[in-house]
Amino acid sequence: MLTEEDIADSVLVEHAQDGDTSAFELLVRRYQNPVYRIALRVTGNEGDAADAAQEAFIAAWRQLPELDNPATFSGWLYRIVSRRALNSIRSRRPTSPIGEDGAELPDPSIGPEHHSVATDLRSALAKALENLPPPQRVCWTLRELEGMSYEEIAAIVDATPTAVRGRIHRARTHLVEALKPWR
Repeated sequence: MLTEEDIADSVLVEHAQDGDTSAFELLVRRYQNPVYRIALRVTGNEGDAADAAQEAFIAAWRQLPELDNPATFSGWLYRIVSRRALNSIRSRRPTSPIGEDGAELPDPSIGPEHHSVATDLRSALAKALENLPPPQRVCWTLRELEGMSYEEIAAIVDATPTAVRGRIHRARTHLVEALKPWR
């Protein structure tokens, strides 16, 4: 017996393109976590990330009839959320670093010194990420935190894989320099 998880995205997309709201609802449930994660890592702010994720799903619903190849849904959706998140950070300067509001509770078996160092390092990384130009931040986030290939990222950010490699290289160089005191 087929479960909801067994239904391919492309089948759900085709049904949603025909106006089946329950099919789109299932797509939203499947992708809400990765879409929110991408938005959060790009914006660095939970509120802005939630807004960008919601706007991305609304835009996806409205533009779904224009999607020619249902098999490319995930990359297409990630492109939409990346652009929404970039627009959000362009319209304002981030006020809280990544992870500050959503940080996990410390492991009680780890001593306070370790927790303090880890928290400071996380803050330093968040600050270094904030200082990256948005295109580099998006490419680095999609590669390092979401594990996407250069080709997938290139499709999302409308660039060539070579340009994506360059952005990621520059981002890594900047982050290594910014985090030198932590070595």
